[in-house]
Amino acid sequence: MSKINVTDVILRDAHQSLIATRMRTEDMLPICDKLDQVGYWSLEVWGGATFDACVRFLKEDPWERLRQLRAALPNTRLQMLLRGQNLLGYRHYADDVVSAFVEKAAANGIDVFRVFDALNDLRNLETAIKAVKAAGKHAQGTICYTTSPVHTTELYIQQAKDLRDMGADSIAIKDMAGLLTPYATYDLVKAIKGAVDLPLFLHSHSTAGLAPLCQMKAIEAGVDHIDTAISSFAGGTSHPSTESQVAALRGTQWDTGLDLTLLQEIADYFREVRKKYHQFESEFTHEDVSVQINQVPGGMMSNLANQLKEQNALDRIRDVFAEIPRVREDLGFPPLVTPSSQIVGTQAVLNVLTGERYKSITNEVKRYLAGGYGQPPAAVNAEVQKKAIGNEPVIDGRPADELKPELKALREEVGSLAQSDEDVLTYAMFPDIGRKFLEERAAGTLQPEVLLPIGNGQHASSEGVPTEFNIDVHGEQHDVVITGVGNTSSGQRRIYLTLDGVPEEIVFEPLNSFQPQAGQGKRTKASQPGHVTTAMPGNIVEVLVHEGQSVEAGTALFITEAMKMETEIQATISGTVVAIHVEKGDRITPGDILLEIG
Repeated sequence: MSKINVTDVILRDAHQSLIATRMRTEDMLPICDKLDQVGYWSLEVWGGATFDACVRFLKEDPWERLRQLRAALPNTRLQMLLRGQNLLGYRHYADDVVSAFVEKAAANGIDVFRVFDALNDLRNLETAIKAVKAAGKHAQGTICYTTSPVHTTELYIQQAKDLRDMGADSIAIKDMAGLLTPYATYDLVKAIKGAVDLPLFLHSHSTAGLAPLCQMKAIEAGVDHIDTAISSFAGGTSHPSTESQVAALRGTQWDTGLDLTLLQEIADYFREVRKKYHQFESEFTHEDVSVQINQVPGGMMSNLANQLKEQNALDRIRDVFAEIPRVREDLGFPPLVTPSSQIVGTQAVLNVLTGERYKSITNEVKRYLAGGYGQPPAAVNAEVQKKAIGNEPVIDGRPADELKPELKALREEVGSLAQSDEDVLTYAMFPDIGRKFLEERAAGTLQPEVLLPIGNGQHASSEGVPTEFNIDVHGEQHDVVITGVGNTSSGQRRIYLTLDGVPEEIVFEPLNSFQPQAGQGKRTKASQPGHVTTAMPGNIVEVLVHEGQSVEAGTALFITEAMKMETEIQATISGTVVAIHVEKGDRITPGDILLEIG
């Protein structure tokens, strides 16, 4: 036996799990000198949702973050999480985009690529692993752990062998939902180590409170590496505490050799940093053994809670949790990890809120059932598949084989906004928010979301006391607390408040200059068969019809987006489109008339 190597996830998965990926680069850099002295095998710093959060919320260039971290951590391997053919987005990209992304990530500072696929369809890892090897970097083949009738130890052993044969330098067991139990971990690690002679990593979230025990049993079974998080960002839906695991192994044959005093100094630093992001803390990130029952990861729980709260339907969350395993079975038992967790979760919400299972089916579920994400682990529900895609052919091969090279077209689409190949790839990952980011950067108007101060002191009213009141909206009572008002800039005013306990920021223009967007502020409630509405709040992605157009019942009228998933809104009757009350980009609310058919 040799010492256990440690990967700390404090700069990526820890804050993604506990504060919605909101930690800014400015709070990472000051502690990097000490992090670099620890002697970690690696630091996970990039990938997952960090790229999305940088562009969408923090208004930071994720590539610049990576370059800054590389310069600040010269002695430590930097690691990222890569979703195989999905890279960091929510769809499959053509091979030329995957290869270019890996090449640029390596050039900007990534040493270790942890590559996974949400379905464990290893065909979706081939291009990425080849690109990592071509860049001369460490390719870590990853198995997403879940439980179902088809997910057996024998299956996981075969996948580990296949990853080895694909050229992986190491194997990772990724327990994203915290489903592993200690003795199941021992048996799985023992089996894989007995079959594959590669370094083995264990990544397990503490959602059920079992991850520290799982790691200890994995170490006894022969695992080589464990993922941990500095204690101030550990536990719950995050990971076992670095200091606790280092202390537990000290003086044993597995001693990590890491300095507890230095780790404590780092923990003290991040304890203060965490206070800065208090508005993103959630009750759904605490330890909860119910994940062993419903298999819903903590991050997925908080997403679903926010979505239901928007619709005044938080009281239905237990119904949604009960529906998720049923949808998962219908879809062939996919592991619940991005993007399959969003695919399953959003469909479960729709099934509950529309009052009829699969009355409305997201585009992602349709794509999934058509084979667009790869081979499901088990057979899918044929009735649901028929309802979703009709007689469309199902892709049997590797989905990316259906995609033509797209990098050149993406470069032409983004045009002069892209100042580098990295900018083109940012646009490729998230076309809408990527373009907006690049436009705002060019105009010098990038503004990160506001962080509310502890105690609201910075934005408090002149008396220093928040203003509280209740409002009634269609019979629903809401608690509103005005915590402060920002300065006027560019003709806009910012108001900071909490609505039913959730922090919000509102930006508005003076009344004499305000012009509502098309259809907004004048929509009425649907009351007739020809009034088309939505079952979920979201945004209009595309308007597919025009006024005067004849449509049949079932014709797709709009594409909407909610929870990062797209859904078609279809005509409920046949007739002519007599009025459209929304346009692309509009926010929509259940019950509002979006379109009228006469």
